Amino acid sequence: MALQSSPFPNGCVSGAHAVGWAFILPCFWCLDRLISVCKSTTLEQTQRMEQECYLHPLKVFFGFIIFFILFLVTTPFAFLGFLIWAPIQACRRPFRYHREKTFPIEKKEMYTERAGGTSFGFATANLCLLPDSLARFNNLGHTQYRAATIGERILQGVCRPHVRILIDSPSSCGTLSPSNSILPTSNSNYGTTDRQTQHHVGYRSDSTEGHASFQNSNSHVVCLPCDGTEEPLAESPSPIFNSNQNSNQQGETAKHTSPQNLLSQGVCQQENIPWEISPMFPANVDILCLEEVFDKRAAQKLKQVLKPVFGHILYDVGVYACQPPCLCSSFKFFNSGLFLASRFPVLEAQYQCFPNSRGEDALAAKGLLSVKVLIKQNPNHKKMVGYFNCTHLHAPEGEGEIRCEQLDMVTDWIGNFQAVNQQPNEDVAFDVLCGDFNFDNCSPDDTLEQNHILFQQYKDPCRAGPGEEKPWVIGTLLEQPTLYEDAINTPENLQRTLESEELRKQFICPPVPAQDSPLAYPNTGQPWIGRRIDYILYRENSISEHYRTEIEEMTFITQLAGLTDHIPVGLRLNVIMDSKSVDE
Repeated sequence: MALQSSPFPNGCVSGAHAVGWAFILPCFWCLDRLISVCKSTTLEQTQRMEQECYLHPLKVFFGFIIFFILFLVTTPFAFLGFLIWAPIQACRRPFRYHREKTFPIEKKEMYTERAGGTSFGFATANLCLLPDSLARFNNLGHTQYRAATIGERILQGVCRPHVRILIDSPSSCGTLSPSNSILPTSNSNYGTTDRQTQHHVGYRSDSTEGHASFQNSNSHVVCLPCDGTEEPLAESPSPIFNSNQNSNQQGETAKHTSPQNLLSQGVCQQENIPWEISPMFPANVDILCLEEVFDKRAAQKLKQVLKPVFGHILYDVGVYACQPPCLCSSFKFFNSGLFLASRFPVLEAQYQCFPNSRGEDALAAKGLLSVKVLIKQNPNHKKMVGYFNCTHLHAPEGEGEIRCEQLDMVTDWIGNFQAVNQQPNEDVAFDVLCGDFNFDNCSPDDTLEQNHILFQQYKDPCRAGPGEEKPWVIGTLLEQPTLYEDAINTPENLQRTLESEELRKQFICPPVPAQDSPLAYPNTGQPWIGRRIDYILYRENSISEHYRTEIEEMTFITQLAGLTDHIPVGLRLNVIMDSKSVDE
């Protein structure tokens, strides 16, 4: 689909839509405030108790009356606006596209043609940016403030240098943290902490190498012997946004620190996947997928904050009103909630809406967003491209059949999108699928989804098999009533809690038992993981044959503690070109 900044075909239609929405907005806002004034989060309840505030009932009483009267007054105007707004949705494109015209930090040269390859970073997060009144039912309020804060925190993480630490004799050193001399101090007013941010990465000693290696695509490489001294091995140029190019320029130093040497505590030797629980987003994320960005103003704020780093943004993704047009059985009040931010230029994009949603989920246009991005264009060689797909599946528990149907659609739509947009002069470097799948790999109630054929096509780094997680995996769905407790209300506190199996049992949602069956979890000898419903998957058989993929790092991110009820996840893939292809 053609990428246009406006979702409407011309200025007249766009103007009519603006007029219709201007009539609707006052009524919508009054209804939102009417519900919000009656629904408090547990944080607000705690604050009132600490302040011994006894005027809240009066605030609720008079607020309800005032907003109810305003709602009644604005309803006739909203009805008039609806008559203008609804028919226009039939000719609306399913997303808005923002491209930063003056983008000073866009990656111009991503890939150095050498056997060392390059790495690509991806992250996904469910933000619950619903209208404030609805977000409060998930124990989250102040949607506009949260949107701005989330954007600042994401930038704080992705804009820092990516540090690689080589540790000698790990058995005597323990877990080490990058020093202040390597990690920059953020200037952001959001997400700052009173103490130094620490990164905890598990390790295992290697008898053949004599050390454990920690590799990321980096701006600095530091060797930390056990005596605590720092020995710089290599240092790349100062720009921190072109991390992929920098990492490839250090090809020789990276050879002995391949992902296979990065073993975390508890990882099976057959699956040498580096992982960490990080209080910050991974440095130099290339593509970011966000779910539940339903509120339009929140989406605009996220776009404004993220656009200096992510120059290509798709937002307000989805359809509205009667879908298909003139069929009133399925009216969409909300878009899909998908939000995609990319450092790479977007060549093609396609959105598909799930037709089988039920209940409250049918009010939102959940579906699949597929994009094709340009990584590198060389006039003398093939273009390097990548495919990235994000989705948000049906939410209610006990309705696995609907989610399986949606997974069937996802596999078909991705295949069709790639078949239509594949060009002979292109090399495909990655094919990634991520999002909130609303099922996990440990609940007996999710057995149907766990055995879906999708997991035969795409690889899940956290999955050992159907119904079985790898022992180092962390659940990503938090218990909503506990979001503001001291143990998880800051990135550092949430990090420490997730590192303790006993502590995280109190804050991660447990598996869902099968209907009329007691839950026996975990199995004997297995760790307690909880519900992991946020996924990043990758596929190898759809990329170019002379490329191969290694997992460089899997990250569970705690930086959005107190701002959402999900734990974001990140994945960094290292794409290596065969030496024969490089020589050619």
